[in-house]
Amino acid sequence: MERYMQILRGLREDNDLTQQKIAAMLGTSQSMYARYERGANELPIRHLIALCKYYKVSADDVLELRKKQ
Repeated sequence: MERYMQILRGLREDNDLTQQKIAAMLGTSQSMYARYERGANELPIRHLIALCKYYKVSADDVLELRKKQ
């Protein structure tokens, strides 16, 4: 599984949310969201943006784009 999907799954679980709840927020099915979390399908950028806004995190943090110090 790709690292960013592990981060998004962790955010979902840390907030005690189901895949169904997140899928509904994104306007997709639970099975499609599960495929995103497994890395079977690429997460559309619009969903990444929506998830970052929902969890109040930066896309840089989710995608681990910031340099580690």
